[in-house]
Amino acid sequence: MTTVLRMRRAVMAGLAGTAVLGAPAAFAADNWPAKPITLVVPFASGGTTDILARTIGQKLGEALQQPVVVDNRPGAGGTLGAANVARAPADGYTFLLATVAHTMAPAIYKSLPYEFTRDLDPVGLVALTPNVLVVNPAIPVKSVSDLVAYIKAHPGKVNYGSAGIGSTEHLSGELFRALTGTDVAHVPYKGGAPMMTDLIAGQIQMAIETSPSASQHVRSGKVRALAVTTAKRSAAYPGVPTLAESGVRGYEVTTWFALMAPRGTPAAIEQRVSAELGKLLKAPEVQKRFDEQGVTAGDMTPTQLAAFIRAETDKWGKVARESGAKAE
Repeated sequence: MTTVLRMRRAVMAGLAGTAVLGAPAAFAADNWPAKPITLVVPFASGGTTDILARTIGQKLGEALQQPVVVDNRPGAGGTLGAANVARAPADGYTFLLATVAHTMAPAIYKSLPYEFTRDLDPVGLVALTPNVLVVNPAIPVKSVSDLVAYIKAHPGKVNYGSAGIGSTEHLSGELFRALTGTDVAHVPYKGGAPMMTDLIAGQIQMAIETSPSASQHVRSGKVRALAVTTAKRSAAYPGVPTLAESGVRGYEVTTWFALMAPRGTPAAIEQRVSAELGKLLKAPEVQKRFDEQGVTAGDMTPTQLAAFIRAETDKWGKVARESGAKAE
């Protein structure tokens, strides 16, 4: 065998080995999904994130012809669930329904076992919703000004609940406390559902909760809505003013929810999920359900979502620093 022939065979063998090594990822993307997909919800069942996950999970499963299983992993303001997904295999079978809380967490916690913008890929914006300032009806207040006066007349007696340290309810409450100069104590829970249960029972007096979790209780009269947190009023709460209109100038919070994948998930899979998500968010039955809950469907490309997440991380880092909010 000549030297040239031996070299040619060695090169061909190397190319064949490269093709074999590259085959699993391509094969996985071409044949995906071949089994159920897990959608991790980083909060307790029954809250807004869980409600939205089950809505889109069902429709996504129908489109992909594989079940989408919602897996609740509550704790630490949503960071435990995010860490779980960041460590998961990047094979297209695990996704996270992230929230604005994940852009708040870096400024709240001294350290996290993952980096949100580095370890997770943005797939699509699912929804945006106002938060709603709600109180237990036993509190004798009918407006935000009434509430502020009541808190100042009863220092240390009013508590606000949240879905956990670093959650949107937590930072919303801290922003309210800072802008109104009121003495309200924070009581964290493992999700919006158990927090709302205690609010209805009178164990806590107020919360600034996400709309889908609060809306049914507002309609039933179990809690009283005083204001919404967005710049404009919400059609889901006729007659309810914004916090800015109610005298809390500079107050604006919008809670959002986004589908994320472990970094390194095949681009073809992420693109497929992003496209299917975009379709289902336009479905009449999904839009009707969102409207009933005061939710606006998301509409961003993954690239736009990545930029949005970076901007939100900067914004909430500043709010956390100015309010002094920390995970103790």
